[in-house]
Amino acid sequence: MTTMHMANIPADLVAFAIALCASLILTIPVRYLALRCGMVDKPGPRKVHVKPIPLLGGIAIFLGFALAVLLTRHGGPFEQILGILAGATLVTVVGFLDDGGLLHHQVKLFVGMPVAAVILIVSGIRAQFFSAFIPGSAGVALDIVFTILWVVGITAAFSILDHMDGLCAGIAAVAAGFFTLAAIYSDQTMVRVLGAAVLGAALGFLRWNFNPAKIFMGDGGAMFLGFLMATLGLKIRPEGIQFPVTWFVPILILGVPVFDTTLISISRARRGLLPFTSPGKDHTAHRLSNLGLGHRGAVLVLYGFAILSGTLSFIVSHVSTEVSFAIVGGLILAGVGGVFLLEGVPFEHQVKVPKSSPAS
Repeated sequence: MTTMHMANIPADLVAFAIALCASLILTIPVRYLALRCGMVDKPGPRKVHVKPIPLLGGIAIFLGFALAVLLTRHGGPFEQILGILAGATLVTVVGFLDDGGLLHHQVKLFVGMPVAAVILIVSGIRAQFFSAFIPGSAGVALDIVFTILWVVGITAAFSILDHMDGLCAGIAAVAAGFFTLAAIYSDQTMVRVLGAAVLGAALGFLRWNFNPAKIFMGDGGAMFLGFLMATLGLKIRPEGIQFPVTWFVPILILGVPVFDTTLISISRARRGLLPFTSPGKDHTAHRLSNLGLGHRGAVLVLYGFAILSGTLSFIVSHVSTEVSFAIVGGLILAGVGGVFLLEGVPFEHQVKVPKSSPAS
């Protein structure tokens, strides 16, 4: 193919292809490396696998994404690309150190994730929520705080979503696909490329991670995907819709991890447990599996809900503000009902764990 023809290929398609191929291929040597280094996730009472599975799959996801971004014409400000890669690298390293037992698990929540959020802010990426109705420095300051909470919350949500074969990678792929579509309609080239790169990297890894998984992404991979999802949520700017409907789009795209985090937070708090430090088999997927769907069935159902939620994000950006609020209001009621119903589903009740135990 000639250089001229290559130049005519959309940048997001190039990014998708590079990330997909790189992640798909690199997962093989990364798996071998994990086995050689003894970086495996051993079976346990709060795990669903019955034999040791290699970790470190997040390295392949990270490299696939990084290669796609660095080799693609994304049209974004250099400082923002640098900030995204720096923040993503930080959470990935912190996550893998946590996987190896080299860090207290709360370091990632109270140090790694907030610092990564600050890196984004310094690079020029932050929420524009409070400044939409509070003028001056007060609105900016509140937006900075909101940005940190958003990045920490979404990154943590994906970190704890990685508890069943193919779940985290699949949900991230669906969300990245909808972020890319939203960016296409909003003519945001940089977001299109970033979304397409995440989509390709997640799908390439999913080939090896879907049930029965041959490799896990590890907390480094899950935090990496969560950080990128939070970043895309901050960057997406749907055209033709007004605040606060603009924020309905990223929240709906990330509907499944938001719901799962809400469910376990309410459930664990109700049982006197700290939500992010009390790992157990009480997630949405675990409860759906206990209803008779099995592991693979539960994951596929959540894929379906992610697609439905992403579709609704597209709808709210193309209808009136009143209809958008009605849709979101109905979803909130459905979410409350879902939490109530799933709390009645049998699940394995955990007890308080030692502080040195990582959350999941």
